[in-house]
Amino acid sequence: MLRTTAARAARAASRSAIARSIPAPRSPALPRLPRLTRSFSATPHHFASSSTEQQQGGPRLAGQGEKGLTVALGNGAETTFSYIWLRDHCREERSFHPQTKQRLVDTFKIPADYRPSAARTTNEGLYITWPETAFESSYESFFPWSFLAEHAYNPPLLRTKDLPSPLEQKVLWSKEIAKDVPTVTYEEVMESEKGVYEWLKQIDVYGFSFVSGIPGTPEATEALIRRIAFIRETHYGGFWDFTANLEHGDLAYSDVRLEGHTDTTYFTDPCGLQLFHLLSPDHTHSGGHNLLIDGFRAASILRTQHPSFYDLLSTLPIPSHASGSGSASLPSGVHMRPLRRFPVFNHDENGELVIVRWNGDDRGVVGGEAFEGKTMDEWYEALRTWEGILRSDEAQLWTKFEVGTAVIFDNLRVLHGRSSYTGTRRLCGAYVNGDDYRSRLRGLQKQFGEDPRRKALQELLKSRYGVSFVDKEKGGAWEDY
Repeated sequence: MLRTTAARAARAASRSAIARSIPAPRSPALPRLPRLTRSFSATPHHFASSSTEQQQGGPRLAGQGEKGLTVALGNGAETTFSYIWLRDHCREERSFHPQTKQRLVDTFKIPADYRPSAARTTNEGLYITWPETAFESSYESFFPWSFLAEHAYNPPLLRTKDLPSPLEQKVLWSKEIAKDVPTVTYEEVMESEKGVYEWLKQIDVYGFSFVSGIPGTPEATEALIRRIAFIRETHYGGFWDFTANLEHGDLAYSDVRLEGHTDTTYFTDPCGLQLFHLLSPDHTHSGGHNLLIDGFRAASILRTQHPSFYDLLSTLPIPSHASGSGSASLPSGVHMRPLRRFPVFNHDENGELVIVRWNGDDRGVVGGEAFEGKTMDEWYEALRTWEGILRSDEAQLWTKFEVGTAVIFDNLRVLHGRSSYTGTRRLCGAYVNGDDYRSRLRGLQKQFGEDPRRKALQELLKSRYGVSFVDKEKGGAWEDY
């Protein structure tokens, strides 16, 4: 069975509480859009709500304008949707493919003055009848109240701060996690989809996971990785099976010490997951311990203790490159550059930290107009402070590779490194795209688990607006597409 001890649960709760106590930086709130003027002027179009809903104060149709209609939800909150938006977001089979979840309607053929011929409401949602036109034959669209409440924009009915931060779903850890590292067995992962889900869930929550009981062959290791998704090909190849050499033009293929770092910062899209498995050690060698650091935890510490440094490393772009000389496998050498420069801390549109992107060895020359008006000494002090957190004893989880046990980690969160070593060791492994990994996790989550943010959204919509998600049987088109 998977290792799910009471001690781990207690520590997870404790660390989750710590994570929640550290707010993520947010972008300034968007200004509230002005509400469209409600119009009840005479019109040949017919709009109706059931009298039962109006008596009970449930969601209802509140008004009609030239360009859109207004709905009122259970607590009296009103919001307006344009007719073009409603037609563009119809999820009936004529407009939205039920299998591929892709839009079928040609948005740019919808007439600018398109208006429904009728509308009605039920406990489940809003029904709109579109008229017979040169654009299309008459038919009816359905919009669940939950969908309208979630995506309302004029004005918005939900704010990002209303829902738990994605960081709250993570367990931020220190070296103490060595007492009970997240682990699954090879057999569990290979035997069932539920086993894959439990594995990916550990990676999602902790940023890494160990897999024990792997046959000591590259074939078994590759089969394990492919349980997640396709292997990502790079200039290093696809699946690696290597010993220390500089054929690939990178220090990773040497025996020198490597501090905690992110791999492939010189890619516009860095690799998502990375897996290592020791195939055969040289028992005469020494050193070669392996390092993992929770970059999200380190970033949280920096933001709390040195907010100006955090802001600096969130805004100033850093050049990265891979520029190894030629070899037998790469005769023209390596000349990698991302399409643009990126800062150390990268956030989503809501200001939530999503990527830690730091590799001091692959860093290029800093300067230029990006630093105009900035103090270079302050930038170096920010980096020195950041690196000090990463190199602190408390932050570092040191382990020793063993034949039969692999480690996989989220390269966009967990930094990795190693101590120098002597002798020879043979490792294998591969990269997996981050988007492929997250897609696989979401798919398995629908089968075996529950998205905590969707659950929180459902509870919020119910308590605040008195609306619920549509049943699973008919709700596939309404999830998050």
